[in-house]
Amino acid sequence: MTSSRLPGILVYNRQRKLTLERGPLETFARRALPLCIQAGGMGLTSLAVVEIVLVSDHTIRKLHRRFLKIDRPTDVITFQHGEIFISVETAKRQAATHQTSLDSELRLYLVHGLLHLQGFDDHEPAERRRMGVLQEKIAAAAHLAAGSDG
Repeated sequence: MTSSRLPGILVYNRQRKLTLERGPLETFARRALPLCIQAGGMGLTSLAVVEIVLVSDHTIRKLHRRFLKIDRPTDVITFQHGEIFISVETAKRQAATHQTSLDSELRLYLVHGLLHLQGFDDHEPAERRRMGVLQEKIAAAAHLAAGSDG
């Protein structure tokens, strides 16, 4: 794959707790992808496809425990070969806490995962702040570009 080609984006809804339409999130992801690439780094263009998998807290907790040795749910887990797992239940709780919508929270998590695939990290406080500002900016721009109203 050449660096000028964008990876494909696929969204799978593998949870049954909340009813979601994956189409708008997939459209958003296609808008966010080039913005994440423009942010710097180089990981995304080496992938053929990025798979975003919407899961329950139960499933993400199992992944978190297996791969990161942390026995609790989390919001998003990114695997460098191109998978982003997002907990819809955690997104719903966080949306209530931050007084935003579930869709908005899911978009933030998706951009967060894309930035990780692009090579960004959030282990240190300064990196976390930089990545937080960047993901907010990209999520807002991609949402506006998609012409969404949610």
